[in-house]
Amino acid sequence: MMVAQFFRHVKRPYGFFAKLIIVSLLGLCFVFVCFSFLFSSSSVASQRNSFSDIKEKFSVDQKVRDSSAQLKNREPGRKEAPKDDHLVESILGGKEESQGGGHDSSGSNHSAENQKAEVTGQRVDLVMPNATHGSEGSRNEELLKAEEQGQIKPEDEVVDAMGDNDEDSDLNDSTDQETEEKMENELGEPNSAGMKKKKVGSILDSGAQFTWKLCNVRSKYNYIPCIDIEHITGRLQSYRHRERSCPRTAPTCLVPLPPGGYRPPVKWPESKSKILYGNVAHPTFTAFIKTRSWINESERYLTFPQNQSEFKGGVLNYIDSIDEMVPDIEWGKNIRMVLDIGCTDSSFAAALLEKEVLTLSLGLKDDLVNLAQVALERGFPAVVSPFGTRRLPFPSGVFDAIHCGGCSIPWHSNEGKLLLEMNRILRPGGYFILSTRYDNRKEDEAMSSWTASICWNILVHKVDEISELGVKIYQKPESNVIYELRRKKSPPICKENENADAAWYAPLKTCLHTIPAAIEQRGTEWPDEWPKRLEAFPDWLSNKEKVIAETNFWKAIVNRFAAALSSQKVWVMNVVPINAPDTLAIIYERGLLGIYHDWCESFGTYPRSYDLLHADHLFSLLINRCKHPVGIAVEMDRILRPNGWAIIRDKVEILDTIVVIVRSLHWKIQMTYSQDKEGIICAKKTIWRP
Repeated sequence: MMVAQFFRHVKRPYGFFAKLIIVSLLGLCFVFVCFSFLFSSSSVASQRNSFSDIKEKFSVDQKVRDSSAQLKNREPGRKEAPKDDHLVESILGGKEESQGGGHDSSGSNHSAENQKAEVTGQRVDLVMPNATHGSEGSRNEELLKAEEQGQIKPEDEVVDAMGDNDEDSDLNDSTDQETEEKMENELGEPNSAGMKKKKVGSILDSGAQFTWKLCNVRSKYNYIPCIDIEHITGRLQSYRHRERSCPRTAPTCLVPLPPGGYRPPVKWPESKSKILYGNVAHPTFTAFIKTRSWINESERYLTFPQNQSEFKGGVLNYIDSIDEMVPDIEWGKNIRMVLDIGCTDSSFAAALLEKEVLTLSLGLKDDLVNLAQVALERGFPAVVSPFGTRRLPFPSGVFDAIHCGGCSIPWHSNEGKLLLEMNRILRPGGYFILSTRYDNRKEDEAMSSWTASICWNILVHKVDEISELGVKIYQKPESNVIYELRRKKSPPICKENENADAAWYAPLKTCLHTIPAAIEQRGTEWPDEWPKRLEAFPDWLSNKEKVIAETNFWKAIVNRFAAALSSQKVWVMNVVPINAPDTLAIIYERGLLGIYHDWCESFGTYPRSYDLLHADHLFSLLINRCKHPVGIAVEMDRILRPNGWAIIRDKVEILDTIVVIVRSLHWKIQMTYSQDKEGIICAKKTIWRP
């Protein structure tokens, strides 16, 4: 029709040049339309504003035959690359965030080589895996059974369990309603000022809108919701709980930045010896560093002189002396996974890292100097956890060695419960390394009595002349035969229905778990030397073929990031949800780190701890379990560093709302990708605070 009209107009006497101009314009329009069509069809990925066009219910367990297959939680520490190489650049690229940033923009085409430090520079990534794709081992059965019977609810406030002598438990038990309501209002009760919904909507309502305010709490920019006490009272000498105790409702306020602002952290490996003071400064820590020689203040930096530590004579001498005492330890080969009780100067973890040993530092609740935060800022693994009446959040028999340096913990007290917990998480044949500054004959006798009762063999008991520390090295038995030979059956053997892997909010026991004996049980054999254990598949794996297939799949995926990761050593904290199949033992068996956690609660770490968060179907797993699922996004904002990255994979109907939430937090969405009814969001946190 239009063509016919055009030719009729051409016949009119308007002049040759007018006709030529009209024909030229039509030709240019035709070329522009063709070019636009070809350009748009050549790209697989697109920057979506919404996933609503493909919203349909689908199974999380659906098999996908290409590179967008669902992520597997048993392959820790590895991020999936989208199908095409230009998508890798979309994740690693993007303009550098300005100090006052907060506007969403698509990433520019920077190379992976130039941007790799933004993703992995500090060595600290957090993986929140989806454990719905099969399992190995048992769940935390006692907790789940109690939930099913209605005895406990995951969102209920946890009451301190220290007893009558605990100054904090009295506070928790007798808090009046007025104080409790005040606290909940400050931390974000549904209708509080912490997070206001302008429009009523659920977590799946992409039309919901959110505004935010800063948390008004005592610990300010170092707020750890389930560790710090935020009730107002003059009786407390500490602001830390003796046991994990969360607010009734997950906080929906945002943790403020340090007073001087937060600067991009020093990149790895320079951060091992130097960090920015302002990122970790607080009054107690300022007073602490004036009394220590292993940490120096230099302008705006804190520096850590080489081989200077809490250990007199240096940490290298201390570690070498342990090698000489027990040559079979073989750091980095026989010993790969170490738990360091009580985070001090991180020198022990730093020195062992050079020997290919992963050391997880356990910052105890009474560490008011926040040394675990310093360890994380330097790039070393650390978590914060009280250790008094409940088990630590780890499976049984996963640590090759446990170390307590300059230790003052009364292991023999309280019916030996703390020592029995060490026995639970220590691998059969593993080592317990204890060093103390002063000999106490009474405590030594009590400790000797208890270690003998659980059949630990003492390999070494001597004083290191240089460090002036009394060093004891014990070894856990490798079989149950020695338990049967005990004259006194105290502590007693745990009953068969006692789950050794039940760890989340599980009370400490006074019984002794038996050592696995059957070949199909985990723990009957010591893992292969590192790094062979990463690729080894032990006989106790019931679904070995499936794990091998997943490993090969992930090798292909990770090869796409080889250019960005070839020169980096990245440790990953694999967080296994407590309401998902238990795969944490497999992670440790392969020489990698992990921990149990309930994401309806806050994680046991300081704000701004991690460079990258990877969540695989986490929101799908928790959407109907957590009272306020938006708190999960708030917690991700708390523990992610400014300019840090988050890769979120989930159902598209959930991702639509996640996009709304992260944009309200002023995160920059660098890439979205969808296929087969699921999608990926790659977002970058900014420096923005309300």
